[in-house]
Amino acid sequence: MQRCSSAPVARRPTVPTSTKPRTKSATVARLLSRKKGATLHEIAKATQWKPHSCRAFLTAMRKKERVLREERPDGTTSYRIGRESAPEPTSE
Repeated sequence: MQRCSSAPVARRPTVPTSTKPRTKSATVARLLSRKKGATLHEIAKATQWKPHSCRAFLTAMRKKERVLREERPDGTTSYRIGRESAPEPTSE
């Protein structure tokens, strides 16, 4: 005789793969770390920020790290985090 129960089946709780919360600043830093960088539109889309907030965040990032500004072939401006390199000595 098979027992038929209407009780819900117990499920294992889902555990997030990362316990570290994703912040918007971490999201922007990840976008800026890409080789191609990120445009204001990409940053605004990822964070739900308005363009003026993205620019303000980039200004704050410039104070902490080296943020490079460059033109893409399609004419848009992209920003990325660059590595600060020591100036090469000149031999004269």
